[in-house]
Amino acid sequence: MAGLTAAAVAAVGFLAFQASAHVPDGLGRPAAAQSSASTRPSAPARQDDPTALPADSGTGERVVYSLGRDRVWLVGADGTVRRSFTVTPSTVDPPVGTYQVTSRSNAVTGSDGIPIEHVVRFTSVDGVVIGFSAAVDGSTPGPAPGAGRTGGIRESREDGTAMWEFATVGRAVVVVR
Repeated sequence: MAGLTAAAVAAVGFLAFQASAHVPDGLGRPAAAQSSASTRPSAPARQDDPTALPADSGTGERVVYSLGRDRVWLVGADGTVRRSFTVTPSTVDPPVGTYQVTSRSNAVTGSDGIPIEHVVRFTSVDGVVIGFSAAVDGSTPGPAPGAGRTGGIRESREDGTAMWEFATVGRAVVVVR
């Protein structure tokens, strides 16, 4: 029962995030607040807010990836969330911990055969490389049935561009439950 409740809360949060991303200029928010959450300080995570930065997710400039929420936060040096977005996980999850961006590729073909861009890699698990990427066609589907072990965490092209600009080699990546 708790799993269904968590899934429902995550779905509502995702839909609200998607809806807020498509609000026309001048409607509902001042123009300065429309680009991202960069001007709002991070607040400790509340269990009823699936978009809140998780507590105990590190300090300083970092990427935070929540396995349970399928969400990423780009956090500035002062602890301010610059951007947060949902992602589509792959078949292999990285263990909880702190990593560093180890390599990047502007454009390659993913292990699923789909052209991808803005690949940001940060670890590997049993030979499967784990990293963030965006499909060039803009799709964010989950792994195809029978896809095998893959480590690509898919994001939208817009979010992929933000990740690419933020997550340079050496940048901390904190993986939380």
